[in-house]
Amino acid sequence: MIFYKYQGAGNDFLIADNREERLEFSENRIKALCDRRYGFGADGLMLLENSRGYDFKMVFFNPDGSGGMMCGNGGRCITAFAARLINGENMRPEKKTFTFEAADGIHHAEITGCDATLTKMTVRLGMSDVKGITYIPEENGYFLDTGTRHFVKFIESGIERTDIIAEGRRLRYSSLFAPIGTNVNFVMPAEGGLIVRTYEKGVEDETYACGTGITASAIAAWHAGYTGPGKDGKVHTAIEARRDRLSVEFTPGSDGQSASGILLTGPAVLVGTVIPA
Repeated sequence: MIFYKYQGAGNDFLIADNREERLEFSENRIKALCDRRYGFGADGLMLLENSRGYDFKMVFFNPDGSGGMMCGNGGRCITAFAARLINGENMRPEKKTFTFEAADGIHHAEITGCDATLTKMTVRLGMSDVKGITYIPEENGYFLDTGTRHFVKFIESGIERTDIIAEGRRLRYSSLFAPIGTNVNFVMPAEGGLIVRTYEKGVEDETYACGTGITASAIAAWHAGYTGPGKDGKVHTAIEARRDRLSVEFTPGSDGQSASGILLTGPAVLVGTVIPA
């Protein structure tokens, strides 16, 4: 069994090829593999499996062993992994577009750039449509589902002084979002885009980036009036995560509560391979 470790803007994952359906992991095994001190360390574990009618199926697990949700950066990384499997490791990809199954439905992805060995790629991922945005007056923020549940809280200044872990944990376990809980995004408008920091449910910590959270932040920013559509009718938002930059574009709904044609673009990089003992 070989895992390929990928990172998408610092969101890191262990990915394995399970097209032969020989791999099965318990919750405790996933926790052990993702542990940053006693395991390999990762924000999640993914299996690439066969799919009827599509290029592959993405099966995602949080580092606490929970599953059944979408991960945006994970979707971009597993697309990069699929490109290596299908195109080989030492050639420019002939197949650049992929359609795959995930927990929240069907996604389309495209390799828009890569190096000669397919280890560093830029991947554009189509996200699920958003059909509702709820304002939470008690916390002065917005709740929406972008394939995973997210709460978005805007900070006008001083995001670097915000205790992301303490405040994120408080909101993640708030009775407002019980019993499932929510991921929490802290967003500060900045020149040319948004600065986003995320506390992830399942990771139970701040992560360097969160694809579904970055998507939720961009849509909430439009809903709150921080951004607006361009001449093409689409909203284009540049996002600054902890170390990398990503972008989100979408077509806003006329109802002010929905978004479609959502595209998340950013890096997907192969870190290396690992073989469990």
